[in-house]
Formats: sequence, C-alpha cells, structure tokens
Amino acid sequence: MKRIFASWRMKYIESHSDNGCIFCELPKQADGTGNLIVARGDHAFVILNRFPYTSGHLMVVANAHQPSLEDLDELTRAEMMELVAHCIRVLRKVYKPQGFNVGANIGEVAGAGVAGHVHLHIVPRWGGDTNFMSAVGGTRVLPEELEETYRRVREQWDQNSPLPGERGQGKPPAWG
Repeated sequence: MKRIFASWRMKYIESHSDNGCIFCELPKQADGTGNLIVARGDHAFVILNRFPYTSGHLMVVANAHQPSLEDLDELTRAEMMELVAHCIRVLRKVYKPQGFNVGANIGEVAGAGVAGHVHLHIVPRWGGDTNFMSAVGGTRVLPEELEETYRRVREQWDQNSPLPGERGQGKPPAWG
C-alpha cells in the first residue's frame, strides 16, 4: 500500500483537545486564517472547513451548542439558511461551480464529525471533481492552500454583503 503524508495535519492533531467543542472554542479567537471564520451573524457563523472535500467547502454553524436543527430556535434556523444562501452566492462568484451539495450530518452514525454541535455544509461541485485519487486512493487533492481559499472567500463575502432589506427585515444582517 502506498502512503501519502499530510504532515500539515499534525498541527491540528496535537492542538486538538477533547476538553471542549471546536465550534464553541474557535469563535473565541479573532477571525482570520487561525480559526477560518469568514463571517458572523447574530445566531450563527460561517467557517471554512479545515478538512474540505473541495476548495471552498464552507460550514454554517449555530452559535448555540445543540446537536440537531430541531433543538435550535426559529431565529437561529432562519439565519442559518440565509447564511447558506449567501455562501452559495459567494462561492458562485469565487469558484464558478456547476452545482452544490448542501446538508447536515446529524448524529455520529450519520457521519457528523462534531456530533454535539449542529452545522450545515456547503460544498461546491464540478463535473469530474471525483477522480482516481479520491475514488481509489481515498485521498483528496485540492488546488489551493486553505489560507488562499480563506482570502478569496472572505474578500468576496465583504464585497457581496446583503443589501438592506434583503432578508425582508428592512435592515442589513450583522454579518462580516
């Protein structure tokens, strides 16, 4: 069997602590390439996935530490969906994908990596983006570094902030 070394993952492994939820801890840091938080709302935030399926793989995460969507209040669920829609708009401009996978893995048996804190995945897709490396080798090949993905998404997010009233409330959301 061949091996591909991903030494960059060791930094995450060594810094990972079982003493807390990563989605509760990361928002305590200043936004940037350290925590990969792209934008914050009143009830949720957008973060770049540190272990993406494709470049631009974003997640919308509730501020509240709850395991499932039905455990969140209506305002949080609504804001999460508005953030998902904005993520799609931004990713269309940055990467020009041909489609998207959007969804949640609720519960460990459903594939949730952080089962105790509900989050939604937004994964841009292109025809042929699954190749022999992922299908046979179980390895993902990404065309750009996470820091560059963060820079590109954040820049487009800032340029495409929703207009006042876009959410039907007559005021801009507190994103950014």
